Amino acid sequence: MVLTVVIFLAILTVLVLIHEFGHFAAARIIGVRVEEFGLGLPPRAAGKKFGNTIYSLNWLPIGGFVRLAGEDLEDAQKSKVKGAKAKEYFWARTKKERAVILTAGVFMNFLLAVGITTFLLVHGVKEPVSVHIATVMPGTPAATAGFQVHDVITDMTLAENPDAAGIHNPIMTDEIIQFTHINAGKAIDVTVLRSGQTYHLTLTPRVNPPSGQGPMGVAILSDLKVHKYSLTEAPGKALVINLSRGRDMIVSLGTTIGQLAKLRRPQAEVAGPIGIAQVTGQAIQFGWEAVLELASILSLNLAILNILPIPALDGGRLAFVFLEKIFRRRVNPVFERNAHQIGMVILLGLILLVSINDILRLAHGG
Repeated sequence: MVLTVVIFLAILTVLVLIHEFGHFAAARIIGVRVEEFGLGLPPRAAGKKFGNTIYSLNWLPIGGFVRLAGEDLEDAQKSKVKGAKAKEYFWARTKKERAVILTAGVFMNFLLAVGITTFLLVHGVKEPVSVHIATVMPGTPAATAGFQVHDVITDMTLAENPDAAGIHNPIMTDEIIQFTHINAGKAIDVTVLRSGQTYHLTLTPRVNPPSGQGPMGVAILSDLKVHKYSLTEAPGKALVINLSRGRDMIVSLGTTIGQLAKLRRPQAEVAGPIGIAQVTGQAIQFGWEAVLELASILSLNLAILNILPIPALDGGRLAFVFLEKIFRRRVNPVFERNAHQIGMVILLGLILLVSINDILRLAHGG
């Protein structure tokens, strides 16, 4: 338990620091003065000023922040700063410069996710190279067709139209499941490798198989092999993996929001800090590679959540920059400030509700 908490807090700290460092670095490069770099949310527990920036540790360990000079337009207007000195203020910068600063944290989290995945690919990852039959259930289409345990499936095509799109070696487990479900009721030619020899079998997957059985009546397993990518291959592969994961996260998030809007229980499991800590404990049991993989996924998830156009998040602040570009004038600073404050209250409330759900789920053995 102690190890789980320590590693979870370490992952959270790294993800937040990387995110906030993105804002910090972009602001410093552009020339905006950073007044405070904070880990956690106020009230402040400790702080030390170096140069013009206060580096603080705050009591609420659920995030972090970078406070920029002139970030609040209302206060900036009251200060009446003019001339070259105004360039140190966030509000005085162009829309493009402000957009760069606002999105830098998201970019750093995405970059961290790709970096971790790249490291894991170079170190070596287990990838499926083939699929074999683990169990053949008696009285099923597979048993009738002559399938045997340890048969390696190499090809599957429609018997009546072998030139149509089929699946071919290397075949993955999900491909077989999808192919047999789509073509249930149709004769399928299957090529298997058995003891070094090739066999051609034909079966017709069932449309309505009994409970606990699939259309074919077999249990299949993936054969895994460790694949180490070169330093030139890994970054591109890591980028593709994280773009695919990001797409899946966005689709899942959209589906969940749609289900909530219809007052339906979301199919996807929503976890807060407690739930993520539980997953961290499970990852620890599988080794450091699993912990790094989890950190990569969490970093990518943090990037996606932060870019959403929700007040108080980076995406919400970016949305006000876009509104300024569309309407060619600044949004009322009082309205923007209130929107972000309300957004923060709602986000903290959601975190509290999800955390309560996590506690109840754990109490019931979930």
